[in-house]
Amino acid sequence: MSSAKTKPAPKSKPVEFALTPVDNTQLANLCGPLDENIRQIETGFDVTIRRRNERISIIGEKAQLTADAIRHFYALARQPLTVDEIQLGLVEFLNAPVRRISRPAEGPVDGPQLVTRKTELHGRTPRQIEYLKHIQEHDITFGIGPAGTGKTYLAVASAVDAFERDLVERIILTRPAVEAGERLGFLPGDLTQKIDPYLRPLYDALYDLMGADRVAKLYEKRAIEIAPLAFMRGRTLNHAFVILDEAQNTTPEQMKMFLTRIGIGAKAVVTGDITQVDLPKGQKSGLKEAIEVLRDVRGIAFTQFHKEDVVRHPLVARIVEAYEKRQQAT
Repeated sequence: MSSAKTKPAPKSKPVEFALTPVDNTQLANLCGPLDENIRQIETGFDVTIRRRNERISIIGEKAQLTADAIRHFYALARQPLTVDEIQLGLVEFLNAPVRRISRPAEGPVDGPQLVTRKTELHGRTPRQIEYLKHIQEHDITFGIGPAGTGKTYLAVASAVDAFERDLVERIILTRPAVEAGERLGFLPGDLTQKIDPYLRPLYDALYDLMGADRVAKLYEKRAIEIAPLAFMRGRTLNHAFVILDEAQNTTPEQMKMFLTRIGIGAKAVVTGDITQVDLPKGQKSGLKEAIEVLRDVRGIAFTQFHKEDVVRHPLVARIVEAYEKRQQAT
């Protein structure tokens, strides 16, 4: 009785090419210190890259796309390329490989241009660009999706942009004070110090976009307000840009309360990830209900982000994908 041998799966043929014109300085700028940039590209495309001087060999399913990206980064490498530029460039290349990414000085970028301290800030993926347009064109916008997709950061950037253009008189940032699966216990200090850990991500985004000194001055003048959602009850928010972050942890009553605070000349953005609800078991999320109730209400826009929109370390998108597969399997 003979047994047929199983043939091994054929390996994909490597993509090989040479970077031209050869320039050692440009090549060094592309590779980065200790080839760190090359490792980032390997991680981003999930390929193996071998390099001997200007000659490149790539093995993996996305070998050809990786080759296109390397050629593109090489063209930009007349100056040193930072890890940040490589990682952000990878996000854009994976989402729109036909569109060539340029440095800020090399030409305009797609989508709305925001007035913040970070002049290069813009939407990196088609959904991020759509999200920014929705915020500018609608009075209430929902940004829903996994961590790292820019929901909160781009919302805060849009608030700063509206404030700098005198479209609003103040910025109000809020989020529910819900423990994310942990028991924090007793927190020392006054009320402000107790709630500070819940609001710290919003402070961080503002500091990055406006600078700590300017934020502190505007905070003293009450042009910027950062407070727990419970503090919004009973208020009417006129001529303000209001952001509700971590909205998946609101109750339906809290969500309705927040949305009915919006006053004349105000704009609101609601962000959250419905896969990370930290409410007590059996408590329905106000964000989930709002999506069902308000989906067809004219004047309200929804942007649904996916793992492809993650703008963080290249591994984050694959981590999100792995958890999504596990969730679908159970």
